[in-house]
Amino acid sequence: MNKVPQKLRNKWREEDWRGETRECMRADEGNCAGRITKEHAIIYAGKQLQEEWAILDICEYHHGVNNYQDRGNLNKEKHIWLALCRAPEDRLKALSKATNLLALRDRLNLIYEK
Repeated sequence: MNKVPQKLRNKWREEDWRGETRECMRADEGNCAGRITKEHAIIYAGKQLQEEWAILDICEYHHGVNNYQDRGNLNKEKHIWLALCRAPEDRLKALSKATNLLALRDRLNLIYEK
């Protein structure tokens, strides 16, 4: 795992100090359990993409980690879709030179968008 940039960690720390509560991005499905974790949803050029839109707040259950290792409800494809929906359009275009992330987002919209 790559280290999250200091600027981004500082932003999250400041949000925590202000008392902004984090909620699992899959809370609408129910069954959330455990603390909120950071899920790196997008792998690009063999590395975790270290941009805020690509790192999701996911509970331990939906991330399948810690107390829920191997018995949680990890759905990596859905996490990729959530991240792509948060991404700025121009950033996806820039990244799509190697992998067509716009087409992937459109395909996943057909599956998960409701």
